[in-house]
Amino acid sequence: MLQHSRRIPLARTVADTLRDMIVRGELAPGSRVIERTVCARIQVSRTPMREALKLLEAEGLIELSQHKGARIMSFSEAEARDLFEVIAGLESLAAELAVTRLDGTGLERLETMHSQMLLHYRERQIEPYFSINTEVHDFIVEASRNPVLIEAHQRLTLRARRGRYMAIIDPARLAQSVDEHEELMNACRRRDPEAARLTWRAHLDHTGDTVVAVLRQEARALSEAG
Repeated sequence: MLQHSRRIPLARTVADTLRDMIVRGELAPGSRVIERTVCARIQVSRTPMREALKLLEAEGLIELSQHKGARIMSFSEAEARDLFEVIAGLESLAAELAVTRLDGTGLERLETMHSQMLLHYRERQIEPYFSINTEVHDFIVEASRNPVLIEAHQRLTLRARRGRYMAIIDPARLAQSVDEHEELMNACRRRDPEAARLTWRAHLDHTGDTVVAVLRQEARALSEAG
């Protein structure tokens, strides 16, 4: 049964679970959310499920229709390209600012997360790797200490997260991504904002390119199957 804290409304806990299922492709883009099936799977009633779906609609992850229910929003190649173009701009600026604003404690925390990420990579533990990788990206944005940037990133990053998960399934991109994270750490250690900005821009651009390539391959496969 889905576990939740008394301090956190059940609907938000359900939304968190559904969001993770969307990110990992367990609820496929374009598919319908069969409420009865999903409720049984995560063992919750229909009321918190419907409230959770409204939260995810506000995040742009699903589309609600009065007659057709909930549908998982899908990415087109153009949408993915546009989204990651903006995300790359925001996160590269965040990296540039973070390098100059991180104190010793913050850098130490970043080093710890980076080490954990490398361990999961070496052990081929994709799920834990993705989780700590996401924490690193979010931490860099928070470390920018720019409320406007942070708010803009929060609005977009939930949709981008599915794309980032798609990208790391490619072993070659995963290895490249790890190298880029190490380059960012070196820029942070040297307190080099320009290197951090360029490295993180390239990192997100490469992720966007990979997502577009995956979507193109999936579209081609569907076309050939049809």
